[in-house]
Parts: sequence; structure tokens; C-alpha cells
Amino acid sequence: MGDYSKALEYYEKSHKILEKALPSNHPDLASSYNNIGQVYNNMGDYSKALEFHEKSHKIYEKALSLNHPLLATSYNNIGQVYNNMGNYSKALEFCEKALKIRETALPPNHPDLATSSNNIGGVYKNMGDYSKALEFYEKGLEITKKALPPNHPDLATLYNNIAGVYYNMGDYSKALEFHEKSHQIREKALPPNHPLLATSYNNIGGVYNNMGDYSKALECHEKALKIKEKALPPNHPSLATSYTSIGMAYFGKGDYSKALSFLEKALSIFKKSLRPNHPNIKTVTNSIDNVKKKM
Repeated sequence: MGDYSKALEYYEKSHKILEKALPSNHPDLASSYNNIGQVYNNMGDYSKALEFHEKSHKIYEKALSLNHPLLATSYNNIGQVYNNMGNYSKALEFCEKALKIRETALPPNHPDLATSSNNIGGVYKNMGDYSKALEFYEKGLEITKKALPPNHPDLATLYNNIAGVYYNMGDYSKALEFHEKSHQIREKALPPNHPLLATSYNNIGGVYNNMGDYSKALECHEKALKIKEKALPPNHPSLATSYTSIGMAYFGKGDYSKALSFLEKALSIFKKSLRPNHPNIKTVTNSIDNVKKKM
């Protein structure tokens, strides 16, 4: 539902009970650490997320066989946090470990194999290797279409990811096509204030922005921001992403004072939530400099 503070509260209550009831290397404790790590990841607190995923992984390494699917999930989760932190070589290393285990342990059309392909695609996308990204995303899509019903949120995620690669390649009509496929599924499958719906609006807005339709872009980004303000804590990086997008739409329209106001809000959040050399901080700083030059 996107209510991360509530999720954390219940996972922590559960964890306290498990700590008293189970031996320190029980797999259920690892699962509990993993759940807490996932919430921190969604909240944008990546150092906390890494801490809990690593606690989880240590237990799984002692308790499970080398090719157990839960070990793959653990590698995958650590990889995703590194990806969010901008450490792409580490992210790729852990996501590839996860894929190797899953290829050995699971049937060829298992949804977890699609997840692994999708995650590796995401890292390649962030590294700027778009042909590799597209290759892994399309593998994931083939598996997902066989394994899941046509309106499953995981399909929406894959359409969204493929759209993102086309966007980065400058093929905006393809990007719009896949983002809209993704958005249609999410509208049917998710509650109206879910963060993923906000992501959809944000992505569609980004395409319109690059196509030069700044009014359409602004409309989409403002819809995204309304959802995020209800669903996320005030210093979440995703809020900063929305502020950046709104700022750039105003920049496109020639409203430089509005653009500057939103970009500065974004930079303030990014500085609190991301490591100092994260690409997002550099991008927003450059955008602020461009707005100031125009002014």
C-alpha cells in the first residue's frame, strides 16, 4: 500500500518476538531482517537497508544450501540496494550471483528468473549500456508473460523499464507506448495513492517534457507529486525526483523562478538522502546552474 512507516512498525514487532523465540541463526530471523531491509530500501534509507539485508544474508549462508532460492533472493536484494546507491559494479556482481542460483534451482519460466533478468537490465540501464539493458528486460518480459496474468503489476514494471531504456535512447514514441501500457495495468491493479502510480505519471511526464510538450509534462508530474506527498516520508529521494521533473517542465515553459524553486527543493532532499557523489546530485546541480544562466 506504500505506507512504509506502518510496515516498519509491524515488521519490528514481529522481529522482537522472533528474536526471543528462535535460535540466532534460524532462517525465519533472516526473513525478518530481509523484510525490514526492504522497507528501508523503499523509504530511501539505503545504508539501513544494506545493514539489514547483510544481517539476513549471513544467516542464510549458514543455514541454507549454496543453491537455495532464498540465497538468490538475498543476493538480489543487496544488489538492488547497491543499484539505488549508484554503486553499479557492486549491484551487477550481486544480481548476477542471484541469477546463477535461480537458473540452477528454478524451472525456466519461474517469475523469479524474470525478476533477476529485470534487475540486471536495470543496472545496465543505469550504467548507460542500453542494448544490454533491453536484452535483459525483454528476457524478463517473455518469462513474465508466460508466468503471470495480463494485468499483474510485475508486467507493468517490465513495460515501464523497457520504456525507460527507449527514453534514454531518445525513441520517445516507443517510450510513451510502453509507459502507457504500464500505467493502464497499474490503474487497474493498485490503490489510487500507490507510489508506483506516481512513478507512472512521473515517467509519462518525462517523455512529454523531452518531446517539448511542457504543459502535458507538468500535468503528469503534479499528479505524481500529489500521490508521493501522501505516501512517502518528507525526505524520500522519490519526492526529489518529482521536484526535479516539475522544475524542468517550468524551465521548458520559460518560467525560470518556478524552475529554480523546485530544483532547489530537490537538491536539498538529495543531499540529505544520497551519498555526496551520487549522479542525481550532479544532475540537479547542473540544472540549477543552467536556470541561473537563463535568468
